Amino acid sequence: MSWISGFAVYFIIWWVTLFVVLPFGLHTQDEDGDVTLGTTASAPKGPHMRRAALRATLISLLVFGLLYLLTRQLGFTFDDIPSVVPEFQ
Repeated sequence: MSWISGFAVYFIIWWVTLFVVLPFGLHTQDEDGDVTLGTTASAPKGPHMRRAALRATLISLLVFGLLYLLTRQLGFTFDDIPSVVPEFQ
């Protein structure tokens, strides 16, 4: 895997991970009882994107590291999936 394709795979993993961790730690205005006029009650209370991006970065580094370990060090490929999962057709 070249560094360009590695970066592309990491970016895809990071983007998916961001949407997975985005709701974690979210406090809505309705939960705090302070709904700003003109917004919905389910709107976030304050900014939390920096923490979500940090969480996504750390988790995606772990996932990409595991993927790198499986493909580069242990030699697994997508062709090996049927031998690991016997019912996979």
